[in-house]
Amino acid sequence: MQARDASAGLSRRAEYAQATREAILAAARELFVERGFFGTRVEDIARSARVAPATVYAVGGGKSGLLRELIETAVGSAENAAIYARIDAMESPHELIRFIVGATQAKFRDWSGLMRQVVAAAPQEPGVRESLEAVRAGMREGLAHTARVLARLGALRPDMDDGRAADVLWYFLGNSSYFTLSDELAWPSTRTAEWLYEMLAYALLGDAGDG
Repeated sequence: MQARDASAGLSRRAEYAQATREAILAAARELFVERGFFGTRVEDIARSARVAPATVYAVGGGKSGLLRELIETAVGSAENAAIYARIDAMESPHELIRFIVGATQAKFRDWSGLMRQVVAAAPQEPGVRESLEAVRAGMREGLAHTARVLARLGALRPDMDDGRAADVLWYFLGNSSYFTLSDELAWPSTRTAEWLYEMLAYALLGDAGDG
C-alpha cells in the first residue's frame, strides 16, 4: 500500500513538473513573439506562467535556454517524424513536391512569429545564433532527405544530383523565401504554394508540373 502511494506521489510530481515546464515554454514563446527576445525578461515569463523566476531558471537556464528548448521541441517533434514518414512513402515526385511545399508553408505559418524575433536577435546574442543554426540545420536535413527520395525515384533532371537538389529546395523553401513572399510581397498562401510548386517542378524535374 505504501509503495503504491509513493509511486502515485512520484507520478503526480512528474505530471506537475511537466505541466510547469510546458507553461513556462508557452509563456516564453508568446512573450518572445510579442515583445522580442531582448524586450522579454525572465520575470515576465515567470509572471505569465505563474511560477517563481527561480523556477524559470531551473527549467531553461534563462532566456537563451528557453529559446533553445522551444527550437529543440519543434525540431524533434512527433509531427516532424510523421513528415519524414510521409516523404519516405511518396511514389510520385510531383506529389512529393506538393507535399513538401505544404509542409514547409505550414511550419512557417506556425513558427514565423518566433523566427522573426530569432533572426532579429541572433546578431547580438550567441545563444540565439545557436538556436537559429539549429533551426536551419533541422530544416536543411529535411529538405536534403526530400532530395534523396526524389533521386531514389529517378525523378531528378539529368543535370541535377541530390546535393544540388537539396540546395534548390533550400533556396525556394527556406524561411528567407517565405519572409519575402509573405511579408514583402504580401502574396496569399494559395498563390505562394502554387508558384513554389511550379518553380520546383521545373528546377528539379525539368517540367511544368502536373497542373
